[in-house]
Amino acid sequence: MNTTDIRAADRPDFDKVITDIVDYVVDYQINSDEAYRTAHYCLLDSLACALMALKFPECVKHLGPVVPGATLDKGAKIPGTSHQLEPVQASFNIGALIRWLDFNDTWLAAEWGHPSDNLGAILAVADYLGRQNDSDNITVKDVLTTMIKAHEIQGCLALENSFNRVGLDHVILVRIASTAVAAHMLGCNREEIQNAVSHAWIDGGALRTYRHAPNTGSRKSWAAGDACRRAVQLALMAKTGEMGYPSALTAKTWGFYDVLFKGHAFKFQRKYGAYVMENILFKLSFPAEFHAQTAVECAMTLHDSVKDRLDDIERIAIETQEAGVRIIDKTGALDNPADRDHCLQYMVAVPLAFGRLTADDYEDDIAQLPIIDELRDKMTVKENPQFTKDYFDPDKRAIGNSIQIDFKDGTSSEKISVDYPIGHRNRREEGIPVLINKFERALDDHFSHKQATKIKAVAQNKEQMAAMSVNEFMDLWYL
Repeated sequence: MNTTDIRAADRPDFDKVITDIVDYVVDYQINSDEAYRTAHYCLLDSLACALMALKFPECVKHLGPVVPGATLDKGAKIPGTSHQLEPVQASFNIGALIRWLDFNDTWLAAEWGHPSDNLGAILAVADYLGRQNDSDNITVKDVLTTMIKAHEIQGCLALENSFNRVGLDHVILVRIASTAVAAHMLGCNREEIQNAVSHAWIDGGALRTYRHAPNTGSRKSWAAGDACRRAVQLALMAKTGEMGYPSALTAKTWGFYDVLFKGHAFKFQRKYGAYVMENILFKLSFPAEFHAQTAVECAMTLHDSVKDRLDDIERIAIETQEAGVRIIDKTGALDNPADRDHCLQYMVAVPLAFGRLTADDYEDDIAQLPIIDELRDKMTVKENPQFTKDYFDPDKRAIGNSIQIDFKDGTSSEKISVDYPIGHRNRREEGIPVLINKFERALDDHFSHKQATKIKAVAQNKEQMAAMSVNEFMDLWYL
């Protein structure tokens, strides 16, 4: 943190946090085969999430140009739709689609988030540039490289720095990462990228109000798209020569640290590399806030043994991590799907009762079924200190939950515990077939058999897909 007393006219060097991000984006060479392999699956998974979101009118109403008719013939194509847009609004469209169902990848640390949110900016800019330049030089491999870097920036900033504890939303990290990589993709030089990133920090952070009771709402489903949109706008402004603000973080009184971070400087656990992509968590089985993923697995395991005894249940004891208690332990009325998919008790009640948890289960027609609130009322939630310890252990990165059910006759179920969800790096071998199944189901549900089959064939060959031009790849997804 800059504590030097400087005169107003003395313009400082750029903050090290900013220059480290820019140096990484410009200079770092990705040499991790595991990171590229994981990024390939992350791209497929994210696009599957986008297609699934198109089933929901509340999502679809946000798509398209800002005003009717404002299309661009050589703009970026929006997967699963017939929209073709300029890159700023295209990034919002793609980002909102990927994020809408809370089913894309997740990063859990001091701050949580969803690094594939950055794909909104990455795909929009890459596709736009290729079409503007009539060039095949921008390949899917370039997109994968940029994804790895955006994941790393967002994830490493999150490892030791909790934005939610000061009331800020994690989409600030999407804006930072997307601004840096979008500016680089647009051909900005080092100084211009620094300028763009400084603007991204000066924007501050959105309040988390819309993620928490009593105000939980659908903004949490499009907030990441909004961050992507702003990132691309800032990158384009920097490309025109818009000036930057070197001490955006450290300026006394007026900088990010003093205004929004209680005067504390960021801490860093590691240098930027490929760690985040290698360790990313996929949501494969359930569209549920990730701190609850293993709780849902526990509930699914218990379903067969309790489905005929739901009225006999006395108590449902849930143990989770401290973060799970803090953000998804909810009692009382749940007003909308965005509220329900961030309620641990709701996400446990549905699979206990019905043996499933899908995006449709957050809708009003399911939520009004009496059994759900009856089960929620019987639940207790408490922190398990070992789950919290393993959650923060960089060598484990576990997300444990357990459930045990007590019946009115004095008997109890087995205590079911799961430390690692199926989307965890420790369960990659088990998880990838589930990811591919999720991907192919999304294709089959949205496209014609011919179009879905063509996309599947490309996706099966990592090398062929990586070598494709971005424009050719995005054409596959266009209606």
